[in-house]
Amino acid sequence: MREYLLTLCITAAVTYLLTGPVRKFAIVAGAMPEIRARDVHREPTPRLGGIAMFFGLCAGLLVADHLTNLNEVFEKSNEPRALLSGAALIWLIGVLDDKFEIDALIKLGGQMIAAGVMVMQGLTILWLPIPGVGTVALTPWQGTLLTVALVVITINAVNFVDGLDGLASGMVCIAAAAFFMYAYRIWYSYGIEAAAPATLFSAILMGMCLGFLPHNIHPARIFMGDSGSMLIGLVLAAGAISITGQLDPDVMNLFAGSERNTVHQMVPVYIPLLLPLTIIAVPAADLVLAIVRRTWRGQSPFAADRGHLHHRLLEIGHSHSRAVLIMYFWSALIAFGALAYSVNSASMWIVLGVVFLSAIGLGLLLLPRFTPRVPAWAQGFVPPRYRRREPVPEAAEPTAATAQAATPVVPEKAGEPCDGHRPAVTAGVARVNGATAIGPRSRILDRHTSETSH
Repeated sequence: MREYLLTLCITAAVTYLLTGPVRKFAIVAGAMPEIRARDVHREPTPRLGGIAMFFGLCAGLLVADHLTNLNEVFEKSNEPRALLSGAALIWLIGVLDDKFEIDALIKLGGQMIAAGVMVMQGLTILWLPIPGVGTVALTPWQGTLLTVALVVITINAVNFVDGLDGLASGMVCIAAAAFFMYAYRIWYSYGIEAAAPATLFSAILMGMCLGFLPHNIHPARIFMGDSGSMLIGLVLAAGAISITGQLDPDVMNLFAGSERNTVHQMVPVYIPLLLPLTIIAVPAADLVLAIVRRTWRGQSPFAADRGHLHHRLLEIGHSHSRAVLIMYFWSALIAFGALAYSVNSASMWIVLGVVFLSAIGLGLLLLPRFTPRVPAWAQGFVPPRYRRREPVPEAAEPTAATAQAATPVVPEKAGEPCDGHRPAVTAGVARVNGATAIGPRSRILDRHTSETSH
């Protein structure tokens, strides 16, 4: 566990430290597209955040290769090299798209090629554990098609959900945490070395997301772009493929006792089929709804619009931060609910807990303008919008003498009639002279405005 945590921390540190220089490079390279109709942000924001995430991935794999216990993953399996090859290819395609906006069909072809590269190096689905049937061996063509389909679906599901600041990186981090706990349990509890690559991939993926998230929370200073969203989608799919298609259920020795006990004991084997789907349940639902909505309107499935789940949350009335937290909540509920069910499938408390939390989630969806009343002792620990505001006392009506003394004298302009004194406007007051609640305007926006005015 310590070596996995060390790999996670190194990956997060490298990603975090490189994101700042990458942001400056993106500004110089001009990877700052104009604000589109479907965008939520109000100022041009640099992309190419996937560059820092890719180097974080490389750093995590390099560190793991030099650790005593994790070095066996590289010696006994070719999966880390397959992951790095596919990740490098999909990353290059994403960088080109962030800079030049390549066609959607070209990106789809690149995703399929990246998945094929991983299949050629051994990262593929060999068999499937099917409930009621058992372990079904797949032919090479079946395994290749299923692997490519899973990679493409996962990549596009993560890419579709990348619409709010910190949304995609946070949701994938939650998914990776649940997957890490499941894979580590299979590796440590059952002593199955075939689960070690998936455990390593999940730890590295958590580090990539945690390192990038501080730069990407609202208001974001940089976006991961397609170079980042497609990259983390591929790493997530690689972990699911590794533990689903490479793990032989027979080595877990679960086929013992009565038929009912065998069914309950086989749940950890069936979960690899379901856990990748539950991890991307929210992005996948958004992907399916987007395809149906666009084809129903006679549009291309790849045509962009403002009908995604996060856009609808904003239209309901949720703030940007609250919409992101709601999406986090549902992702965590589905992923960790499936994880808890795999540990003890016969417990009714798990089902009741999931139902109770689902009711809470529905309540949050229906209360977009809910503002909690924070007690006085907790005022300093919550954001300013949740603090109690003291009523402003009404000022006494000034007399003529005090009004004349308090009103500053403004020099008269040439040709202006002298009809009294005018009060001077004080600069620096909120909502006066262009001051906003967000802070000073971006230099990039000011420079762009000044260039266009000339």
